[in-house]
Amino acid sequence: MSKYFECYNTDCMEGSKKYLADDSIDLIITDPPYGIDGDKLHVHYNRNEEYVIDGYREVSKEDYPEFSKNWIRETERVLRPGGSIYIISGYTNLIHILNALNETSLIEKNHIIWKYNFGVYTEKKFVSSHYHILYYVKPGGKVTFNTNSRYGYYDKLENGNSKLYKDLEDYWEDSDLSDIWKIPKKYKPGAVKNKNELPEELLIKMIQYSSNEDDKVCDFFAGSFSTVKASIGLKRIGIGFEVNKNAFDVQMKVIGGLKEGFYYERLKEPEIKSPVNKGKKWEKEDIDKLLKLYNKLMKTHNNKSKTIKELSILFERGEFSISNIIKKYNS
Repeated sequence: MSKYFECYNTDCMEGSKKYLADDSIDLIITDPPYGIDGDKLHVHYNRNEEYVIDGYREVSKEDYPEFSKNWIRETERVLRPGGSIYIISGYTNLIHILNALNETSLIEKNHIIWKYNFGVYTEKKFVSSHYHILYYVKPGGKVTFNTNSRYGYYDKLENGNSKLYKDLEDYWEDSDLSDIWKIPKKYKPGAVKNKNELPEELLIKMIQYSSNEDDKVCDFFAGSFSTVKASIGLKRIGIGFEVNKNAFDVQMKVIGGLKEGFYYERLKEPEIKSPVNKGKKWEKEDIDKLLKLYNKLMKTHNNKSKTIKELSILFERGEFSISNIIKKYNS
């Protein structure tokens, strides 16, 4: 088996207990079963299932609370102290996943909304076109968060705003909304696919921020093995469990032909420099703008450390300087 992937055709509970040691995984990204008759989703999405791989395993509504507790408790065991987990969920059974997380030692970092480009067909309610991404970490160790893994301080949008800040949090100028990611799903007409596949751009983002090369990235419900593929493409060790043999056999043929690091050919290398305004004198206009944004962001985050980091990016100044100005004028 290649250094960069370990894949097993087995239930995640049995597989993790057999193959994963305590405190051995750096990052978990997983999209558990829907628990909403996922085998019949094509009716709601009005899509052709001709090319979807057979064998999708659903979990009943009655079993979902206990099912969630069991597998989430196992992720807590295998994550290293400081390791991260991203759980992608719809809203129907979100409460059961949150309840299960609440029974662990895992600590919430963000509750992200992933907004995609099409939704479930409806007639008697509003269209739903989003998922929840629950980002948690295991206490007791250093958390990996690579702030400049994708963009540097000098990467700008056409309007002059920071690409880095845009990637970390949308809508900062227009509203108080935060933690919303707009990443489209990809259509694959005529291509063999799993019941539900996470877009590679979504996976690349989470993997770049929350892991390093040669880290172990695990997916408890591999499905199309998108997490494993993205991990290989970023020179991480992708580990996946999938109980559906049809999906496993199809995807192993694909994964066997992947070259480690293949994403690096198209990903931009961020230019990392010190903030351009570091050491410059603060003008009254900048101080007023800083204090206004500080108060606005604190209402959103209720987290001083996170707010100062984001202001450092926006104003292209050091965090120490930002902190001193706030302490001086906002006390």
